[in-house]
Amino acid sequence: MPFWLKHYRRDLLAGDIAAGVIVALMLIPQGMAYALVAGLPPVVGLYASILPPIAYAVFGSSMVQSVGPMAITSLMTGTALAALAPPGSPLSVVLAGQMALIAGVVLFLSGIFRLGFLAGFLSRPVMSGFTTGAALLITGGQLEPLLGGPPTAVHLPSAIIGVSSLLTLWAAKQYLAKVLSGLGMSTRVAETLARLAPVAVLVAATAAVVTLGLTPGGVKAVGEIPSGIPGLALSVSAEHWRALLVPGVLIAFMIFLSSQSAAQSLALKRGERISTNRELLGLGAANLASALSGGLPVTGSISRSAVNYSAGANTPLASVSSAAVVLIILVVPTAWVSLLPLPALAATIILAVLGMVDLTTLRDAWRYDRGDAGALLATVAGVLLLGVEEGVILGVVLSLATLIWRTSRPHIAVIGRIPGSEHFRNVERHDVETLPEVLMLRIDADLYFGNVDAVVDRLENLLKARATQRLATGHVVLVMSAVSLIDTTGLYALTEINRSLRAQAIKLHLTEVKGPVMDRLQQSELLGKELSGQVFLSTVQAFRCKPVIPQEIHPKTTFITRLQKWSMTRF
Repeated sequence: MPFWLKHYRRDLLAGDIAAGVIVALMLIPQGMAYALVAGLPPVVGLYASILPPIAYAVFGSSMVQSVGPMAITSLMTGTALAALAPPGSPLSVVLAGQMALIAGVVLFLSGIFRLGFLAGFLSRPVMSGFTTGAALLITGGQLEPLLGGPPTAVHLPSAIIGVSSLLTLWAAKQYLAKVLSGLGMSTRVAETLARLAPVAVLVAATAAVVTLGLTPGGVKAVGEIPSGIPGLALSVSAEHWRALLVPGVLIAFMIFLSSQSAAQSLALKRGERISTNRELLGLGAANLASALSGGLPVTGSISRSAVNYSAGANTPLASVSSAAVVLIILVVPTAWVSLLPLPALAATIILAVLGMVDLTTLRDAWRYDRGDAGALLATVAGVLLLGVEEGVILGVVLSLATLIWRTSRPHIAVIGRIPGSEHFRNVERHDVETLPEVLMLRIDADLYFGNVDAVVDRLENLLKARATQRLATGHVVLVMSAVSLIDTTGLYALTEINRSLRAQAIKLHLTEVKGPVMDRLQQSELLGKELSGQVFLSTVQAFRCKPVIPQEIHPKTTFITRLQKWSMTRF
């Protein structure tokens, strides 16, 4: 039994059911529209809106996450299937379910093996660049359905319906909630009704098409929607496994990232905590359920989850209610759904995805870190010029490259003492006291194979500069307060620095070495035999050139005790 169901209270039921109905009204047009983005029959989007939310409710950790089809994953699905099957064909439906199966297995196994930390490999600017590029790509792909044909051959009635629907949706998004609030309606109700504007626009567009007799042969409509519940069966194409494996893994990656963003933001509002690994299990189960019911890859939707929250959802029972409403829609006669005009659906897609264009992150990154801004723009260009899958890979590569580039250039400061205090600061930023024969360096990074050369070069350049200034250097003190790790390459580098300084009659000292780092250094030759100077507990002691003096220390501070004993026996 799900943990939230064990202590479910009756007073939560009204909010959950009301939110479920409202989200279902939003989910029905979105599900069909996103299925079209993926090159699939519209009903596939409805199939993907029934079992997946129920499966997530059992395994997931978010109380208000709404799981179903989403623009980015639909675009990635359509891109992967385009070269394998004609859009809307039975084979494309089979392959979409197969991709959901691959993504579900990857996500579920990642949850079992607790691999949620992998989400950190895509930085916020790169993720923003990917979503912005995907939004522009989807928008470009919907222009032809919006206008009823290519820009050079516009179908006028279709264009009128599409453009008027788009303008109406935009106006509703900008002003409807304010107008309703001005009429005395509560802010919460007004915002919920404003988010349901796509439903009203689709109904109005359908009524206009039917009344004016614009179909068939004129304005294109959704077409026949089979009624009834989807069958539970797993249909796969054995010959396409290899072609779908990489896209399926990439989609799983994007499913987790986009869903995690929605879940975390809403959890903060509700004062709750999200379990990363349980999210992986929930999303994996949702995609496996979609594969079994003829759906496509699904994820948590930021917009629908926000509606679910604002409509009063308290628990995942709201998502179960949404699934029940969609199921009822499929059970009753669906002839009315077949009349939905594609230009109006295209308008709902365009307005939804344009909200994903993130200029705020670009502006902030440009002001704060031009490197991040460059990575964002490069990711947008990669998605638009190379493709969706290539854009995801480029984003991961850029995130890792940025991390490596930054850690390979650690900040190293020459420090001195603030007069009259025990604080030490950068000599280039503060008025400090220094000792003529002592060079004190604070290394503000871990020492590993990627940055030790930069540390060695910085030290050599400083010593050369001091020699040019005719400053005799007798001691070098490395302040290790920011160093949490020294790998084998870093250890060898410190050993070589020690030997080089010894050859120049300069002693090397270490200070403020963290416990775990000291534990490992004590197993090395550097502290066992090689070190020419001392290890100090504090930078103040190193500045005063005093050896470590035994003090009364709490018995649990075993590292300090070991350090004092080692220092007394060594010196």
